[in-house]
Amino acid sequence: MKRRFRAAVLLLVLTVLLTTVVFADSGPKPQLAVRVVHAPQEAYYLDLLDEGTYTGAYETDETGLDPALLQAFRAAIPSGWHGCISQGSTRAPIWGDLTGQAGENGEMLHTFRYVGVPQTYRILMVTLSGEVFLSDVLQRDTLQSIVTVDWAAKTVEPQPVYRGYALQFLATFVPTLVIEFLVLLLFGFSLRENWKTVLLVNFLTQGLLHGYFALFAVNNGVGPGYFMLFFPAELVIALLEAFIYRAALRGRSKRRAFLCGLCANVCSAALGFFLAEPVWQFVVSIS
Repeated sequence: MKRRFRAAVLLLVLTVLLTTVVFADSGPKPQLAVRVVHAPQEAYYLDLLDEGTYTGAYETDETGLDPALLQAFRAAIPSGWHGCISQGSTRAPIWGDLTGQAGENGEMLHTFRYVGVPQTYRILMVTLSGEVFLSDVLQRDTLQSIVTVDWAAKTVEPQPVYRGYALQFLATFVPTLVIEFLVLLLFGFSLRENWKTVLLVNFLTQGLLHGYFALFAVNNGVGPGYFMLFFPAELVIALLEAFIYRAALRGRSKRRAFLCGLCANVCSAALGFFLAEPVWQFVVSIS
């Protein structure tokens, strides 16, 4: 038993180290997608406005832009703000498109990404005929999010973040429960005698774990910081559940119950590693 226990711990430690190496130079970046419904039937520019006066730190590329519309757009920028793309970011590089991309039902999508995406911002739209819409001050609460501008109603509606939290939690917690029950059966334990124990233990341990990391993923993305916290937390949960199973599972030996808990958590941690980023990307795309 001691030999298998040491092997399992070593496997988890190696996984943490390898994960840190793989993700050391990467990670999710801020992104804000602005979806325009009932978009103008004429040419227009849309940009994020950041606080402060433009200093020329990161100049915009004016290639392919309409000089007259660009000039009109810059003239509509209120005092104390500057256009992140129409003028250039003063904080850090940002990528985006003033004209956007056509979507379904006449919608337009403008995506602003990279580290220069502001936390506090406004949205400005100016049409070729001179019509102007300026939003109130908005706050980006998550790393990557979507807001909807209704051009006809002249309103802006951020997507509610609670849906992203719920989806992220369910998409990671439910597979963990499935794995726990499958491993329970593979180790020869009766589902009828032990399902309540497994369910209760996982709500108390994995529920808290995945609840916390759902919040972390939606707010910060899935990157090096996520995995550097995730695997040590999984190691603690694995040991905790193994000892609880050793004391609570019925029908087999305590040694088998301990190994069952350890194996189930190693499997769920491996699944969590592979699902973390795809699940987060899916949640972001529909949130």
